[in-house]
Amino acid sequence: METQQLIPHLFRTEYRKITAVLCKLFGIEHIEIAEDIASETFLAAVETWSYKGLPPNPTAWLYAVAKNKAKNHLTHYSIFNDKVAGRISEDDSLISEIEIDWSEHHITDSQLQMLFAICHPVISPESQIGLALRILCGFGIDEIADAFLTNKDLINKRLFRAKEKLRLEKVPIEFPGATEIDNRLQNVATTLYLLFNEGYYSESKDAVVRKDLCLEAMRLTYLLIENEQTNQPSINALMALMCFYSSRFEARKNENGEMILYHEQDENLWNAELISRGMHFLSNAATGDQISKYHIEASIAYWHTIKADTPEKWERILQLFNQLLYMEYSPIAALNRTYALSKVHGKAAAIEEAEKLDLKDNRFYFALLGELYKDIDNFKSKMNFHRALALAKTQTDRQTIQKQIDKL
Repeated sequence: METQQLIPHLFRTEYRKITAVLCKLFGIEHIEIAEDIASETFLAAVETWSYKGLPPNPTAWLYAVAKNKAKNHLTHYSIFNDKVAGRISEDDSLISEIEIDWSEHHITDSQLQMLFAICHPVISPESQIGLALRILCGFGIDEIADAFLTNKDLINKRLFRAKEKLRLEKVPIEFPGATEIDNRLQNVATTLYLLFNEGYYSESKDAVVRKDLCLEAMRLTYLLIENEQTNQPSINALMALMCFYSSRFEARKNENGEMILYHEQDENLWNAELISRGMHFLSNAATGDQISKYHIEASIAYWHTIKADTPEKWERILQLFNQLLYMEYSPIAALNRTYALSKVHGKAAAIEEAEKLDLKDNRFYFALLGELYKDIDNFKSKMNFHRALALAKTQTDRQTIQKQIDKL
């Protein structure tokens, strides 16, 4: 692989590892230093490799340079937080002997501990996702801005405020204690769930970014599964949910980026391997005596991997939605339930339930009503599609809705 191709690939895979390990070394109050050293390491790679060619082991080269830059920083600027000062004195000879553990085990632990730190409840969910994308996924500010459909300045300000909050609260980079880990793990799961949704339901025009968001959420969730402390049923259920939804990623949009409705998707484009993996994780989740919302949502997603339009399938999905809403009410879940209701009890019953929701600012609400009113009252169907069209945020969404109007 040539330098121009290898460096972006290594940046995506190694930047996050270097940053997490250095954050662990310097402490939460010096996140920017860890990020700067990681960035400078890759800048050195661009300059050196372009001139001298690739080293025999590019990854080891990056780790060695990052280690030297960390040592130089400690020597020249004497930045010591409690964690560093516990191991290093201000004697430069001791600084020169510092060893940074680049073992796979330590890198993984550092990433997981960093995940718990940035998912601390003192900062907002949006900030948690942003920091996860930046520090643990290696996303650039442009990519994060694109994912959130906003500008770079807003993202930079949001991340700065989040880091400052973590610094002021002195949030430790460590695994929570045994009594706290369950509550904190659920907060981490929520962040990963939102990160996945940000990709799966993203309105970004960049299909690569959308898919990468989902893959990064799955990668971080899998790290939790591989760790004995965090390999819990709810995390396996979350992973199953992600696998089932991702299996239909390629079938959800056509070559023009337009959304393809579930019942119109080409089943041949569904990823059978991801469906199988989802079933594996859902089976692993079937332990213990607690059922999380991820168990239920994963089960709903599983039934959607069965294309056959049978009464049993939709009855099961409807029952699962009922259970989900009882556990944790959500207007969007209630809206999705109405489609299953239409398959079991007919469109009229579904329309009655859907209109009770009155989600006037939600284009999916009007798009669903437009679909339900088809062949019952085409005038109302067209009216609802037009209201959905007025709320659409992207050109591809508008094209998708306009096609439904044209069919009427």
